[in-house]
Amino acid sequence: MVRTAALIVLIVSALLLLFIVLRKKMGFAWLTVFGTHLILAALGIYIVNFSGLLTDIYLPLNPATIGTVTVLGLPGVIMLLGLKIYLF
Repeated sequence: MVRTAALIVLIVSALLLLFIVLRKKMGFAWLTVFGTHLILAALGIYIVNFSGLLTDIYLPLNPATIGTVTVLGLPGVIMLLGLKIYLF
């Protein structure tokens, strides 16, 4: 029952998002910007991991870390480093 409700909410929200994107005539140019941010986020985490500046710290490349850096940019990388140092 809960799984069905979650699936319905997901489908409705995806359709509404598609409606908003197509109604504003933005087209798919936002995909280019999002893709660029996604690639730069992965590259930033990769540079931190393999630069050798902080040898004890490794940030995994997973959807949570890449999503954080995609949204927040370079301060997101610094925030993840701070969390990794402080919590672990």
